[in-house]
Order: sequence, then structure tokens, then C-alpha cells
Amino acid sequence: MDIDFRVAIVLAPIVIAASWAAFNIGAAALRQLQSFLNREA
Repeated sequence: MDIDFRVAIVLAPIVIAASWAAFNIGAAALRQLQSFLNREA
């Protein structure tokens, strides 16, 4: 089970970009949800 480094080199930036986008979107979504819940209370 030896990984091909070319695959890792191609996938690494894609995975980093996807995780960064998910982190940013998740943070914004949490802020929006918290403000919505605070407005309702």
C-alpha cells in the first residue's frame, strides 16, 4: 500500500482549499445562526 506522491501533490491544494472554504463558510453560518437565535429570544 504505497501512495503515489503525484496524486498527493495534485490533491493537497484541492483539499486545503476545500477545507479553508468550509471553515470560512461554517464560521459565517454560525455567526448568522447565533444572531438569528438572539433576535428570536
